[in-house]
Amino acid sequence: MWPVIILVALVAVNIAATGIDFIVPSVHDGRLGGAFVNILRRSAPLLLISLGMTLVIATKGIDLSVGAVYAIGAAIACQMIIDAPDQTSAGLVAAAVALALAVTAVIGAWNGVMVARFGIQPIVATLILMIAGRGIAQLVTGGQIPKVQDASPFTGIGRGSLWTIPIPIWIAVLTLVALALLTRRTALGMLLESVGGNPEASRLAGIRAKGITVLVYLVCGLCAGLAGLIGAANLGSADANNGGLWIELDAILAVVIGGTALLGGRFFLLGTTIGVVIIGTLEDTIINVGLSSQWQFTAKAIVVFAVALLQSPEFRAWVLKPFKRRPAAPAPAPAEEVLAK
Repeated sequence: MWPVIILVALVAVNIAATGIDFIVPSVHDGRLGGAFVNILRRSAPLLLISLGMTLVIATKGIDLSVGAVYAIGAAIACQMIIDAPDQTSAGLVAAAVALALAVTAVIGAWNGVMVARFGIQPIVATLILMIAGRGIAQLVTGGQIPKVQDASPFTGIGRGSLWTIPIPIWIAVLTLVALALLTRRTALGMLLESVGGNPEASRLAGIRAKGITVLVYLVCGLCAGLAGLIGAANLGSADANNGGLWIELDAILAVVIGGTALLGGRFFLLGTTIGVVIIGTLEDTIINVGLSSQWQFTAKAIVVFAVALLQSPEFRAWVLKPFKRRPAAPAPAPAEEVLAK
């Protein structure tokens, strides 16, 4: 409830600053547009990474390498395409996308193996790849920024549309629906919460906790690779140094805003989605109200702080304590009854 209230408040501020056109979509050249639609389109890569991060955090883990995996996926796809004689080949683009996703899934699975099989702390295991990952991306691109031709079908992944809706939004929504069905319509969601709540008790109960841990890191790596493809396709290039830089922090913020506890257990995919939209809307709000871009990080911190307080039952009880009615004192007993006793 509280993230929704924060989002509604941000939308109201933007409408007051820019008018009702902020929320009303429009169609230009057969493509849906408008300020809020553009926020959703730009937020698609962050949503993909945040969904994967939600599953990892549900198992009491963390993945700091998603930004580097984002860069690796973008580098592999773009480099493979520009090395080919014909960049407009649909088969080439499909092969490049498949290879990039396969590599990023393997990288995610490796993180899971480090955590589940070798017992390395998640923050340490993924920090290693966070540091080394961008070096791997630079090795793939030879230290250059590969640029894909605009005529290549690859750019359509980030700039194209289907039935007027931008393709990045389609990819993000379909991924959300697929993960929601997988975790809420099967036993997988319950197993994830069980492993995150108490992995040792889950193992003793017959749940393959290690396999589930590897699986969620694999999915997180796959989502990061897909996000990298969208980002590279939108720009038409892959920047190993700056692509997806610090996106892991925004993903963690979105997960926390959405109500998923960092201690593992219960998780909320829809809450994470709302958190991503809040972050995207907040970035536009800063500009629309006339603040400089330097306020971006401070504003994010304020919003996270406010949502965390509002979601805390102890804080709400402390705020409402002065307004609660105290029970009335019992009426004194009659003097005759006291004397009789």
